[in-house]
Amino acid sequence: MTELKRILLVEDNANDVALTLAALEETHLANEVVVVRDGQQALDFLRRRGPYADRPDGHPAVVLLDLKLPKVDGLEVLAQVKSDPELKAIPIVMLTSSREEQDLTRSYGLGVNAYVVKPVAFPDFVEALKDLGLFWAVVNQPPPGALSRGGER
Repeated sequence: MTELKRILLVEDNANDVALTLAALEETHLANEVVVVRDGQQALDFLRRRGPYADRPDGHPAVVLLDLKLPKVDGLEVLAQVKSDPELKAIPIVMLTSSREEQDLTRSYGLGVNAYVVKPVAFPDFVEALKDLGLFWAVVNQPPPGALSRGGER
């Protein structure tokens, strides 16, 4: 049996973390969700540094990335991941409340795979995450070997 790949949620707002986890739970995805609270933690997790040096091998199926983050903002995380040959194939979905055109344009310019504005109503949020989770964690087929560094597929 193939091991389910984890989802990395990068979100500093505790309420948004709780809502996202609740929405993902309602989708009945069995993927593990790893939560980090700032951009530096996200980069450390992806690069297996610091407290994440001993995390299981393999990259996440998808990174759900907030735009406005402490330490390193979402756009800088996106830029670093997409410029790193080891990480650039990881799908990144900007999951943000920003509807600003400059954020959208810059995100796509840096290589984001999708840009989703967080719906205000919880049922709409659940539906959006259900679609995201099913697509990125189940339906999407990554390039061969792109997400399996060290055995996880």
